[in-house]
Amino acid sequence: MSEQDNTAVVQGVYAAFARGDVAFILNSLADKVDWHHHGPPLIIPWAKSRHSRAEVAEFFTELGQTMEFEQFEPRKYVAQGDTVVALGYWKARAKATGRRVEEYWAMEWTLADGKVVGYRAYDDTAAIAAALRPS
Repeated sequence: MSEQDNTAVVQGVYAAFARGDVAFILNSLADKVDWHHHGPPLIIPWAKSRHSRAEVAEFFTELGQTMEFEQFEPRKYVAQGDTVVALGYWKARAKATGRRVEEYWAMEWTLADGKVVGYRAYDDTAAIAAALRPS
């Protein structure tokens, strides 16, 4: 697929996230995917590697149980071959503590035959952990 086609797939995933359509996101994944979020998993429950649609579904469940997003904006896309990097901004409130976190992020997507085969998020995990950590 072309870089434009790959970018359109990633944009579709973000549009689905904005409307809460996890099923669409899961259908955008290949059967085997390398999905990575970094950070201390004892504090950031979604910070772990996943390799199947079912595991990625757990990611969205954990994220939704933990954070309430006030703003999520992909702002720029850079595509090269089968890789699309999205740059953006988000602001959310940690449900357990009420503390807010906001950050600029980068997310790297790898695609094959129109499906996501790789995803890696680059976040300010210290800021996220500070919002989630009990006092």
